Amino acid sequence: MDGNGRWAKQRDLPRTAGHTEGESSLFDVVEGAIEIGVKAVSAYAFSTENWSRSPAEVKFLMGFNRDVIRRRRDEMHELGVRVRWAGRRPRLWGSVVKELQVAEELTRDNDVLTLTMCVNYGGRAELADAADRMVADARAGRLKRVDERTFAKYLYVPELPDADMVWRTSGEQRLSNYMLWQAAYSEMVFTDVLWPDVDRRDLWRAITTYAERDRRYGSA
Repeated sequence: MDGNGRWAKQRDLPRTAGHTEGESSLFDVVEGAIEIGVKAVSAYAFSTENWSRSPAEVKFLMGFNRDVIRRRRDEMHELGVRVRWAGRRPRLWGSVVKELQVAEELTRDNDVLTLTMCVNYGGRAELADAADRMVADARAGRLKRVDERTFAKYLYVPELPDADMVWRTSGEQRLSNYMLWQAAYSEMVFTDVLWPDVDRRDLWRAITTYAERDRRYGSA
């Protein structure tokens, strides 16, 4: 979900206006994903690097993420969406953690689509945290051997499937520390549209681009 700040700047608005406008884009994309049968969507809502932004913007984003989750959870529940949270608890506002947990509990039995909200998330942080938990289990005698399948069980959302496609808006062409494990064989699709201007049709165009790719997973 990239380009909120640039969208606001183009309109001589505060950066926060871009974040506010981007809320409707996210949930239109979720509804569009449901329409065409996508089973899992993950949204990069707040990264571990975003703490370096101005204190005012960080404060806004904490409250905004909290309020969006509270405001949209019943709607997601009615659509059959299961909400999951991926990210680190330290530094997050307690109210943000609470709303994420309430949404997870409310929607836990839904199976139309899983929406993973990545809040205080970083790909390297996720791998480091997984390794830390594995070391603790090994020292306690609960872990004897590590392979890829075992490692994946220690990720923030172990049941989350590998990402078929990573879609980034705003013209930027990099992962920015996002789902480094899950995106190992993802197709990358980059579009120039800024996130607040996105709707489900942009998702469908990205999926069309993805569908035209030849995925070989290392084979000839």
